[in-house]
Amino acid sequence: MSDSRFQPQALSLADGRLAALAWGDPAAPTWLALHGWLDNAASFSRLAPRLLERLGIRVVALDFAGHGLSAHRHGGYALWDYVHDLLDAGDELGLSRMTLLAHSMGAGVACLAAAALPERVAALVLIDGLGALTTAADDAPAQLRKGLLAARRARSRAPSTPGSRTPNSPGSRAPSYPDSEAAVAARVAGGATPIDAETARPLMLRNLDGLPGGRVRLRTDARLLRPSPVRLCPEQLSAMLRALRAPVLLVEGATGILGDRPRARRARAEVADLTRRVLPGGHHLHLEPAATGEVARVIADWHALERTHDRTHEREGGS
Repeated sequence: MSDSRFQPQALSLADGRLAALAWGDPAAPTWLALHGWLDNAASFSRLAPRLLERLGIRVVALDFAGHGLSAHRHGGYALWDYVHDLLDAGDELGLSRMTLLAHSMGAGVACLAAAALPERVAALVLIDGLGALTTAADDAPAQLRKGLLAARRARSRAPSTPGSRTPNSPGSRAPSYPDSEAAVAARVAGGATPIDAETARPLMLRNLDGLPGGRVRLRTDARLLRPSPVRLCPEQLSAMLRALRAPVLLVEGATGILGDRPRARRARAEVADLTRRVLPGGHHLHLEPAATGEVARVIADWHALERTHDRTHEREGGS
């Protein structure tokens, strides 16, 4: 969309610790958008303008700590730590109650926030993500071992000469590439989920630093690739999902990561107020050019129904 109203504005939040992109009028109702693991705010660069057009809202998409243009976190990256990122952003934006638009890992962060602080979350719009990865209680020692050993190995390999670390990182050197298209190709070849170049390009362009000689380097904190030392166990995740009180729209890709997998079925069954829609597309369907319009339509239709339900409930409550 060439209209200037649909062009993103760069934001700096939380004393410069968090970067973000915003679409729409600052006076409009604001939805806070949360991206997936190793992605960034550009994850919503195709969906946000369409939602602005249909709903007249403002979308503010964060770069989580360690991702995109946000600062790297010295203390590590537990899933629940990202809840502070969304709360810090919401506080600075003056959002006492938030509608969260969240993809993949961001959907997990949104679920934790809504379960623990239901007074802060008005609605959840989740894209190909629900809940979080878990580790069975009996497997916790092995998970902790993996996390500890990975951190120790990385520490022993860390460069010791001054200036040899990446500009925004307390840890390992990030990979570099001859140019941005080579970086895009690497993401397509090595992504955790299938993604094509056209879908990956906005994510990668926001995630690159220029180097002398024309090469580029990833900005993402390399520590994000280490195994998590601790995860929620399945019983804890079930309790979180049962605690959700906000209405939830779950938009899944037909070839995404949820589908009829047993873990996904169990997670959906735990949520009291869940509307599920399965659309053609993959895990990043909200960023796929062919799927983005349909994702926006489904979200807009659901939002209209929720507003009608709220008005009806208000009238009945006042009669």
